[in-house]
Amino acid sequence: MRYRSFAEPDYEALQALDLAAQRRADPAFDALPDRERAGRLSTSLPALKFYERSEHSFVAQDEAGQLQGLILAQHVWQGDRPIVLVRAVILAPDAPEDTAAGLLRATVKSAYDSAVYEVHFPLLPALEAAARREEARLTGGYAVCHLGTRAATAPGERLGRTSGTAAEGRA
Repeated sequence: MRYRSFAEPDYEALQALDLAAQRRADPAFDALPDRERAGRLSTSLPALKFYERSEHSFVAQDEAGQLQGLILAQHVWQGDRPIVLVRAVILAPDAPEDTAAGLLRATVKSAYDSAVYEVHFPLLPALEAAARREEARLTGGYAVCHLGTRAATAPGERLGRTSGTAAEGRA
């Protein structure tokens, strides 16, 4: 497997990979509202152009030239230091088992090579073994507050309110 940065000639294949992954994750994906479908996809043209320039996003390409996976990551300034934040890991249905680990390794190496010493990523099942190999530290869960109409259709487990906590943490 070859791990490399991507460019515009890869965009169509990356968008197809993302769409296939979304359909695999949710068989009803095509029936979702347009805004929800767009919100779940990570490979819009502006997103791909952004991540192409990030220097921390990579594709996994097999010996036949087929793309088997994608990691989208960016550097983020924290006020006192930079981190690399992984937005998405997208795998082909038949990707070899170590594809996600190779993608994470490429991002970790690019972070280190650019003097960034923290890589933050959601601990997806595909990344669990890779996280162990990288000796990552589990610092908690990862939650997303979807605002507006996406709140009703967004993926993931909805965390409910418990009595007495509805206003806590809200501005």
